[in-house]
Amino acid sequence: MLTEQILSNAQVVTADRVFNGTVVLRNGLIVEVDEGRSRLPQAQDLHGDYLLPGLVELHTDNLEKHMTPRPGVDWPSTSAVLSHDAQIIAAGITTVFDALSIGDVNPKGNRMKKLPGMLEAIASASIAGLTRAEHRLHLRCELCHPDTLSVYRDLVEHPLVQLVSVMDHSPGQRQFALESKYREYYMGKYHLNTEQMDEFIVFQMANSREFSDRYRRAIAEDCKARGLSLASHDDATLAHVEESASYGMTIAEFPTTMEAARGSHRLGMGVLMGAPNVVRGGSHSGNVAAADLAKEGLLDILSSDYYPASLLQAAFILATQDNGCELPQAVGMVSRAPAHAAGLDDRGEIRIGLRADLIQAKNQDGLPVIQQVWRQAKRVF
Repeated sequence: MLTEQILSNAQVVTADRVFNGTVVLRNGLIVEVDEGRSRLPQAQDLHGDYLLPGLVELHTDNLEKHMTPRPGVDWPSTSAVLSHDAQIIAAGITTVFDALSIGDVNPKGNRMKKLPGMLEAIASASIAGLTRAEHRLHLRCELCHPDTLSVYRDLVEHPLVQLVSVMDHSPGQRQFALESKYREYYMGKYHLNTEQMDEFIVFQMANSREFSDRYRRAIAEDCKARGLSLASHDDATLAHVEESASYGMTIAEFPTTMEAARGSHRLGMGVLMGAPNVVRGGSHSGNVAAADLAKEGLLDILSSDYYPASLLQAAFILATQDNGCELPQAVGMVSRAPAHAAGLDDRGEIRIGLRADLIQAKNQDGLPVIQQVWRQAKRVF
């Protein structure tokens, strides 16, 4: 039996314009997009709110906060996944790539031990139909960890894995070109004293020399063979960017400088920046501001990173700034562009024939407030 919904009197945000209109959903797909209000009695009146495509999130470690809500506290995994999922869908994110970190840069951490349980909890909750967003997996590979390659090979076979990124968080690399910044960040975050920090730096630099180049090459070759999307992370120089492009990477996550962003864009890599960077007005670690990249036409994709609700808010903020970016283009950075970058061409836009992943949002003094969310035409929020 055909199931049909009519969403009317909405400010419909398509790929290139915003208009008051009506969108018809049938069997999980968008089947009509028209200007004007529907006169049919069964049409749902959205009262002039925005109707937007469901958001696509490529890089969030939000699940980790639910798995370990406090230091030393391990929360039951299925409960943690469902709490994370509820927060994701409430932010309007209908497709999420949960980032699982392979290789722990925290000398006191136990991320590696939790990986199999996290993966299984996501998979089992999804299979059981308990999650409201569609969950896929993003393997974040810390190249300077001795066990990264073997763990990657164990996890990459999972059918939910669709995106991989490679990174080297050791002193002198990418994000931490200055050892002083590295010391400041890790001593503050992990509460290390000077002696512990000295030992950790020696350990990380030795591991980087031994493993990083070899692991980067092996993972890149494996991703190419499997047809997985591959991302760089924290590239800072043109040399970094050219190396990433030579390995077939198509997404540049969080380039730290204008030079790296410009080079990534020129070489056809989608430049991904943090939505919190936009909302806060700049990088918390002193790197290039996402808004500055947008002004230069170098920003392609936004990620909520550590704060899910930042994603849609950042799009609305960008649309108000002097950067030549109107709302349809800004919304595309959190829907169409990330979907395409991950090889998902069936979603990310309000267009006939695509999945009916949609958001109703009220504009409250510039803040988009989520009212309803549909995933494949099923209301999930």
